[in-house]
Amino acid sequence: MLPGLLDTDAIRKDFPILDREVNGRKLAFLDSAASSQRPRQVIDAMSQYYERHHANVHRGVHTLAEEATALYEGARDKIAAFINAPREEVIFTKNVSESINLVANLLGTADEPYRVGPDDEIVITEMEHHSNIVPWQLLAQRTGATLKWFRLDDEGHLDLSDIESVITDKAKIVAFSVASNVLGTRPPLEQIIRRAHDVGALTLLDAAQLAPHAPLDVQALGADFVGFTGHKMLGPTGIGILWGRQELLQDLPPFLGGGEMIETVTMEQSTFAPVPYKYEAGTPPIAEAIGLGAAVDYLQSIGMERIAEHEHALTAYALERLKEVEDLRLIGPTTAEERGAVLSFTLGDIHPHDVGQVLDEQGVAVRVGHHCARPVCLRYGIPATTRASFYLYSTPAEVDALVDGLQTVRRFFA
Repeated sequence: MLPGLLDTDAIRKDFPILDREVNGRKLAFLDSAASSQRPRQVIDAMSQYYERHHANVHRGVHTLAEEATALYEGARDKIAAFINAPREEVIFTKNVSESINLVANLLGTADEPYRVGPDDEIVITEMEHHSNIVPWQLLAQRTGATLKWFRLDDEGHLDLSDIESVITDKAKIVAFSVASNVLGTRPPLEQIIRRAHDVGALTLLDAAQLAPHAPLDVQALGADFVGFTGHKMLGPTGIGILWGRQELLQDLPPFLGGGEMIETVTMEQSTFAPVPYKYEAGTPPIAEAIGLGAAVDYLQSIGMERIAEHEHALTAYALERLKEVEDLRLIGPTTAEERGAVLSFTLGDIHPHDVGQVLDEQGVAVRVGHHCARPVCLRYGIPATTRASFYLYSTPAEVDALVDGLQTVRRFFA
């Protein structure tokens, strides 16, 4: 057994889907970066809500409404503790894409000093998921602002050699991923955030690939906004989080109008609820929030530091095993110390879709394509990659199944 690994035999008993066979083979699920599996504790929490407590939240005075409200707001408390934030700073969205879009739209309509205009600059990076590119492109088109970005070097790191010319005193927002969903790269957060704040820019972190895998302390990070998503961290789909500093959320305008986000309404005008409700118009994703709260309970019962250690050990093992596969080209940093538990690669001139199909026949589930990060593929001159990603329930045996499957792919196409 590799040092640092979790007791995956015990953990996997909590995940019913991992007992499946695919094409007559034991399932090796190596696609958690796209969407993780759910433990029975999350499934049961959502089922129990629907079976025993379902009602709309906040305004009802009957028993079920009060129970549903307590469960929903209890989930907010759990998530706030998970990221070390006041509960008022935790906004429920439907995913990290919506969280980023929310901020981009706010900055397009805000008053000074936050409003983005034609003389301003928006800064992102070349390694971003489309969810952290397209909203800023749209904002630049609407406002006339200039979109700029940090480029990637040949090894998969951000090139920060020109940081002062990329982040200038015209920058209004600097938005970037805490960990690349293709390269696994984890950029130097402190350096980028410090430079942004030195010139008066706000910062937004896409933590979709960090929140499930390592401790996330928003106070320590020092950013202004952080977004992440539930379905990558053992929770259900349809639920995400936007964290923002309370004074910013209070100063910025509402995003959507409707029920829940108002204080008073007349035919002439409305006043708005305090944060976080100011940004949660309409009936919220109640069951999904409860499921995410249960996922947070599960993660904390294991320990985020232990999960990070497990993934580091497994990634190091996978990097060594993949060296055995002839013609395999790893895209991104080459050591476990420089990356998260995501390995993207090409295999000679075999198209990644063909690699993925043959692996599926062997029971190995991976992701193929450009992973909603096409600029990364363009940077490295490849049409797509095969991506294997690990989580707390992943095992060395699954890494071995991946390597054996890749050898089968090579023989098949030879």
